[in-house]
Amino acid sequence: MESVHRPRLTPALADIRRAVRGLLPSDGLVLVGLSGGADSLALAAATAFEAGRAGIRAGAVIVDHNLQTGSADVAARAAAAARELGLDPVLVLSVTVDSEGTGPEAAARTARYTAFDLALERTGASSVLLGHTLDDQAETVLLGLARGSGPTSLRGMAARTGPILRPLLGIRRAQTRQFCADAGLEPWSDPQNFDPRYARVRVRETVLPLLENELGPGVCLALARTADALREDSDALDELARTMLQEHFANGTIATAVLASVPAAVRQRVIRFGVEAMCGVWLNRVQTLAVTALVTEWHGQGALSLPGIRVVRKDGILLFSAPGLT
Repeated sequence: MESVHRPRLTPALADIRRAVRGLLPSDGLVLVGLSGGADSLALAAATAFEAGRAGIRAGAVIVDHNLQTGSADVAARAAAAARELGLDPVLVLSVTVDSEGTGPEAAARTARYTAFDLALERTGASSVLLGHTLDDQAETVLLGLARGSGPTSLRGMAARTGPILRPLLGIRRAQTRQFCADAGLEPWSDPQNFDPRYARVRVRETVLPLLENELGPGVCLALARTADALREDSDALDELARTMLQEHFANGTIATAVLASVPAAVRQRVIRFGVEAMCGVWLNRVQTLAVTALVTEWHGQGALSLPGIRVVRKDGILLFSAPGLT
């Protein structure tokens, strides 16, 4: 399978093809998550080309979020572009975005990733390639910093997250636009990408340009490097915490002496991971610190009730319980 587009090799084409080549598996089928925008269209074209050279199959999955008038037409155009590039199979999946209890961006993301899981199941593909760029990474880190989300958010996006691959995290958004121009591709411009009601749009259109104007043009690169460094540290702490969890957390209990013996970063992870594994509840930082107070600031306080979980200290043991669990 080879792309029908054979433009003159330019720096943008070379850089993006190289980035894709570095993450492609050696065999099987991969899918490109395609919206029709410049980032995903450049990724789709580069994947079609590199998959053909590597002798593997490449298809596409287009998710229609049904959030805008004419979204079905946009999805159909993206599917047509995928087929023209030589991608096969091409799936168009329509989803319903339920934003009750969460923001519209988060709800759309949840629906989208659920659709990717379905596409993997239907096709037997090993992975879905997404077109997140270095600029997206910088925006993610800056939003996480503004929200005080801690290392989980500041670590940004990983190039590999299970079956999700992000080859373009080292590529600037301007390069994907140049790729499309060089390859003769016409990307779709999503009007929601310019809607200031969304925090990410304000970061993209106002905050980051202001920072780069005032601090220099390297702000996005610096934020992306920060994410890489934090991810390394966070992964190491996560591994320590999960090992400790396996060794000491049993039947919803763990000794306070064990938790007190490790640094706060590990202790808090053990608590969060234990609660998540036990009852599917993810504690935020404030809630986690309330639990750690039963270890580090113990003065005989009673049971702690949090959403979906109850924690009590008894005889040097923390006991976790949840509705419906024994």
